[in-house]
Amino acid sequence: MKFNSQSRISYFPDKTIAAIALPERFTFPFYYEPHPLTKLAALDLQHYLETQTHLEHNFGLNADAEGMVIGKMFGVLVVQDADGKVGYLSAFSGKLANSNDHPRFVPPVFDMLVENSFFLKEIEIINAINDRITGIEENKNYQQLKLDVEKLSAQSVQEIAAFREQLKHNKEQRKQIRETQKKSLSQPEYEVVALDLIKYSLHDKHQLTLLTNKWKQVLDEVQTALAQFENAIDTLKNERKEKSATLQQQLFAQYVFLNKDGKNKSLQDIFSLTAFGKPPGGAGECATPKLLQYAFANGYKPLAMAEFWWGAAPKSEIRKHKQFYPACTGKCKPILAHMLEGMPVDENPFLRIPDEKRELEIIYEDDSLVVVNKPAGLLSVPGVEIKESVYTRLKDVFGGIEPLIVHRLDMDTSGLLVVAKTPHAHKHIQRQFMQGTVRKRYRALLSRVLEQSEGEIDLPLTADVFNRPRQLVCFKTGKKSITRWKAVKTYNAMTKVDFWPLTGRTHQLRMHSAHDLGLNAPIVGDDLYGMASERMYLHAAHLEFIHPNTKEKMSFEAEEGF
Repeated sequence: MKFNSQSRISYFPDKTIAAIALPERFTFPFYYEPHPLTKLAALDLQHYLETQTHLEHNFGLNADAEGMVIGKMFGVLVVQDADGKVGYLSAFSGKLANSNDHPRFVPPVFDMLVENSFFLKEIEIINAINDRITGIEENKNYQQLKLDVEKLSAQSVQEIAAFREQLKHNKEQRKQIRETQKKSLSQPEYEVVALDLIKYSLHDKHQLTLLTNKWKQVLDEVQTALAQFENAIDTLKNERKEKSATLQQQLFAQYVFLNKDGKNKSLQDIFSLTAFGKPPGGAGECATPKLLQYAFANGYKPLAMAEFWWGAAPKSEIRKHKQFYPACTGKCKPILAHMLEGMPVDENPFLRIPDEKRELEIIYEDDSLVVVNKPAGLLSVPGVEIKESVYTRLKDVFGGIEPLIVHRLDMDTSGLLVVAKTPHAHKHIQRQFMQGTVRKRYRALLSRVLEQSEGEIDLPLTADVFNRPRQLVCFKTGKKSITRWKAVKTYNAMTKVDFWPLTGRTHQLRMHSAHDLGLNAPIVGDDLYGMASERMYLHAAHLEFIHPNTKEKMSFEAEEGF
């Protein structure tokens, strides 16, 4: 392809795209099959990345490379210029080789890294504050005072506690003296002894007060000296916080996004009505907003987009080299809602109504509960946009009885669900799920041949708040997630496995299958963590629990059908 460095567009050769129809609608950014033109553009850009020598960025693809590994999301935008010629623009998310300025790629919406920019000047000030904080924290007197406070505090507690034990012993001795002397002395003589014992008691209390006050004075002096350092640190941290917040607001004001009608909208305005209330860090730095901004600003008509990952996967997320991914929801969705306003866009596949002909097979039913075999593509409960679900279908079947959902399966997962008919049954079965006594077995088809035949996966999971419903692996804040697995059958390029989830986290089986630290084999058809297909090949095959009324063990099986 021919790259125009001035316009930053790469034009497709006419012969190459002669047989490819231009898309009638723009790509739905959050779930898509790449258009043939975006695939060609991605291949061309990937060839450039493979052959470039001037980018000093460690993608983690070279085993010999040293330093921090940072994989990147790249985007391509197929556009049509004023003369009707078709080409593509390219962009990367965030920075590349610690810079925003690369001739092959469109510029950022706002380049905070240009020389003498207010951002770099303010960052220099903030870094100077950081240096001052570090200087205080590394000060030998400060470190010694921290040790002194810790040592003296422990010593004071120990010494006062020991003295209290001595006073307790003294008190017991006085008690014994009273009892002995009361029997052997006359009343006047005993009163003299008792008065002396009271004096000893008051003396002990006075000595305890003196000891306590002594240690308080010692600790106060050391803590006062320590507080001078810590107050200075707190003052600097508050100053840093204020300057960072002011800088962030200045940055938000610089990010103004266009749409096809030339309407501008600031980052702050875009996010003001979202759950965040303000833009999250890095908003506006993703590839697709950059591409659309450049296209609108330079008179190009956007036709289709696609984003792919390049490089090693981050430890927390599931990212595969060269694989296509949708735009993120937390940072990009609000921005793209404005930028794509008024443009014909592909249908949102999440709003497709399930096939009414797919029957909801009832496996078992009595007065307390019903067990169904949910088809893939049907929600367990009504969603915000789609109401059709196991709940709505059972409500039609039950007539006046309200289905009480005990647990759920992902929309794309098929298999066994138990639904209660009475509050008693619902509470009883739900308690079994919470206590982990319900036995579940899933069957899945994984996208590669596994070397091992069985094992256990222990990867803690947490929600990706900026890209829901995706999950992340996080060893600091993630919830414990354990899955036992066993291979059932091996094919040429796939493995059928059984899963026993020992915990019940969101997307647990999908994450444990796909993550590098898990099986590194996404479930076939998993459009979030792998590659989309006609369905996701995950099925809840076995369910076992105690009946809420009869207290008998109920066990159910449903073939996976794939």
